[in-house]
Amino acid sequence: MTESKFKYEYKDRIVFKYYFGLVTVEDVRESWLSAINQNLFPDDVIGFVLDYRKAKFDIAPGRHNEIPEFYHQHPEVFEGTRVAIVTVRPEDVVYPMLIRMKDKGYQSIPFSTIEAAINWVSGL
Repeated sequence: MTESKFKYEYKDRIVFKYYFGLVTVEDVRESWLSAINQNLFPDDVIGFVLDYRKAKFDIAPGRHNEIPEFYHQHPEVFEGTRVAIVTVRPEDVVYPMLIRMKDKGYQSIPFSTIEAAINWVSGL
């Protein structure tokens, strides 16, 4: 994983995470672990907008399950939050839909626009 594959921003109690290039399960896990270890998330976070519009999933069949497993292992970050996954390529919507089936303690939904994702995370 390279640092150029993701970046974080925080606004209105929402963490925005932007991905770039090919993204593997390892990239997702390691980027979250790095952010958790650096205490990048304020206590008042209500949710996350994960922007994959400039990325492409490179995930082997069946490995998508590792992403919700990671969320379950870190309830201090994800419990009670909303995770909006923004992607524009039809083939990339499959993974957020499969991950959503494993939601437990948090909610996730795929979106095609940032605006819709923000509104959902904000409860609007």
